Amino acid sequence: MWIDSHCHLDAPEFEPDRDRVWQSARDLGVVGALIPAISLANCAAVDACCQRYPGCAPAYGIHPLFVMAAGEADLAGLARRLEQQRPAAIGEIGLDGHVTNVAFDRQEHFLVAQLRLAREFELPVVLHMRQAVDQVLKQLRRIRVPGGIAHAFNGSRQQAEEFIKLGFKLGFGGTLTYPGSTRIRRLAVDLPREALVLETDAPDIPPSWLARGRNSPAELPRIGRVLAELRQMPEAELAAQLWQNTLTALPGLAAVLKGPKA
Repeated sequence: MWIDSHCHLDAPEFEPDRDRVWQSARDLGVVGALIPAISLANCAAVDACCQRYPGCAPAYGIHPLFVMAAGEADLAGLARRLEQQRPAAIGEIGLDGHVTNVAFDRQEHFLVAQLRLAREFELPVVLHMRQAVDQVLKQLRRIRVPGGIAHAFNGSRQQAEEFIKLGFKLGFGGTLTYPGSTRIRRLAVDLPREALVLETDAPDIPPSWLARGRNSPAELPRIGRVLAELRQMPEAELAAQLWQNTLTALPGLAAVLKGPKA
């Protein structure tokens, strides 16, 4: 069995065939997924998705690429939502140093505010940190949270070890299926297997066999097979380890998978 630790199943790209997409993943052994929000308004769609599809659990948060459209009222609304319904995590939150049209200081303001909410509500966080790994680590050292997942990890071995010390698992997905992704593939092999979780980030970050096509949670087992081959270990053994790692990082998802609808 597999868990997709990061899947935007609520995304508009899945509107035409969302039921079939999730059923296809279930048929291939993907029995759980974390569905992260990207804005306060998006939380309702994430909730609806998780109610409809067995094994899915929500994360609530304001993505760094969407902070220019957000304000203090959104942070207050997020806090109210957390009081009313406990998600599996706070996310997707973080920093993005790649974009030039989203002020970095504003991204940091929203990250800090949401880390404080995670600490207050004792929830793990799901982190976006494109070209901003050290800056995210700096804030995590200031504001300690109950661990979580460093999504789409693309840092160094030293940075990976810092996240592990802080109680985080590291997310790997479609990028490791490309032979040219030598640094990420090396990290996926060399890091302790207890530190890894698997993700698709569907509909984004497609694996090599999809070229630039739409990614989906049904690709997760095949991505897992690539990781098993890279680490030279039995697929079933890897799947069991990744299962345990994901539920350790996301206890709220473990509760969903034990429930009647899973």
